[in-house]
Amino acid sequence: MVFDVVTLFPGMFFGPFQDSILARSRRTGRVGVRVHDLRRWGTGPHRLVDDTPYGGGGGMILKPEPIFEAVEWIRGRYPSDNEVVVLLSPQGRRLDHREASGLADFDRILLLCGRYEGVDERVREGLADRELSVGDMVVTGGELPAMVAIDAISRFVPGVLGRSEAAEQDSFADGQLDSPYYTRPPEFRGMRVPEVLLSGDHGAVARWRAEKALEATRTKRPDLLESGGS
Repeated sequence: MVFDVVTLFPGMFFGPFQDSILARSRRTGRVGVRVHDLRRWGTGPHRLVDDTPYGGGGGMILKPEPIFEAVEWIRGRYPSDNEVVVLLSPQGRRLDHREASGLADFDRILLLCGRYEGVDERVREGLADRELSVGDMVVTGGELPAMVAIDAISRFVPGVLGRSEAAEQDSFADGQLDSPYYTRPPEFRGMRVPEVLLSGDHGAVARWRAEKALEATRTKRPDLLESGGS
């Protein structure tokens, strides 16, 4: 799995992938992240990548030419028969567990980071295969959402997590939140680990976790149950 990121701010990506699971996955070759500076394909002597919108209005719009040329260059340099072009946008489908799992089936994901007031509509119409949002809010650009997407999708790439089933046991995997977890010591400041978790009865533990997961979902995210969860 390789992520090709097109952005005006490549420096933002230097830190987040230097540690933890993603750093290890990059070293082993399970996940690759290539970051491309959009200004490389800017127009004119000043490498312009944005302009004022037709019809007026505040803010600047990312021009279509640099984005199309960036994607075409990446495709020429790094061919892939199994790719998807994703525009990070507040108008996109919300990135969730199911979406991340499905995207992990691609060999290459090309992430386009929007900026300013947005991108020329022709990028949506003629280039992007889909749009993704990380929530119903607006952030200053697509870079942070792209990082979230890379992290979430990478968890489904075989070999990235220590246990192959770990991603399928996360919150949202079965349409509801995860159950609580405890570790040593068995008692801390008067708070005890539930006895069932110390019992060694795997069946009882499984039933307790299922009950607590449903309880947490009903309390914290009832909308998940309303939309088709357990």
